[in-house]
Amino acid sequence: MCEVGCANFDLVGGEDVESLGTDNSLGSIRIADEVVEVIAGLAASEVEGVVGMSGGLVGDLAHMLGRNKNLSKGVKVEVGEHEVAVDLFIVVEYGVAIPDVALNVQESVKEAIESMTGLKVVEANVHVQGVNFKALPETKEEDFRLK
Repeated sequence: MCEVGCANFDLVGGEDVESLGTDNSLGSIRIADEVVEVIAGLAASEVEGVVGMSGGLVGDLAHMLGRNKNLSKGVKVEVGEHEVAVDLFIVVEYGVAIPDVALNVQESVKEAIESMTGLKVVEANVHVQGVNFKALPETKEEDFRLK
């Protein structure tokens, strides 16, 4: 029988998925790694100054084509028995103080994961992958060619 926080393998969606497990007198509780990723991704996305999450080239292309609605995009987690380490890949808005935004992301993700799962966040690494510029008002270019 598993003690509190044992890693187990459950069959979810036809694939083996490692999950956090807790056994108690009523049965067991399993939290899949993907759940922790979604929690972290949503918490990071809600921080002011974060424009979005970066899922790498393949993930970004799939998102642009409308084929990927992955809520864990830009998040990697390593879940242990009682602890979790998180890597977040974000895109920030131009003009924000990047260190402040990154710190707010770390705090938001730590609070969300710890309050929702009971896992202790030992690392929340923020990787700023890009800066998003607001669209400038378009001006009509005059034809400066010689006549």
